Amino acid sequence: MLETWLDFHRGTLLSKCAGLTAEQLRSRSVEPSSLSLLGLVRHMAEVERSWFRTRFAGEPVGYLYCSDADPDAEFDHVDTADAEADFDVFTREVELARKAAAGHSLDETFLHPERGVEMSLRWVYVHMIEEYARHNGHADLLRERIDGATGD
Repeated sequence: MLETWLDFHRGTLLSKCAGLTAEQLRSRSVEPSSLSLLGLVRHMAEVERSWFRTRFAGEPVGYLYCSDADPDAEFDHVDTADAEADFDVFTREVELARKAAAGHSLDETFLHPERGVEMSLRWVYVHMIEEYARHNGHADLLRERIDGATGD
């Protein structure tokens, strides 16, 4: 059930971006915000990688777009970003996240390195569903501002 809900939210983000040009995907909400649909896609690729691969699976994969010195780069540096490449990265990270979780019990835990607490794969799924739900709300507003489209 958790995996199905997470996939629903992953698909919802992609549907909010469907049919738009790269320029539209890069367009910002309102100043001073750096929020854009492409930024959200890049952010969620980063989040998928961070929670499933880096934290849960312990893979030393590092960041995709941001760094310790530039923690919001996935949002801040979309003006010249290649939208098609970024969507490919997102798709790849979702698939790699699925592989990282495959065959593991939802009760399996890992030590969160910064917080110093044990967390379960179940917690990761619930957190990811919440993260997507919140950002899909942002995506709704961004899409409506771009071309008036609203919906699920």
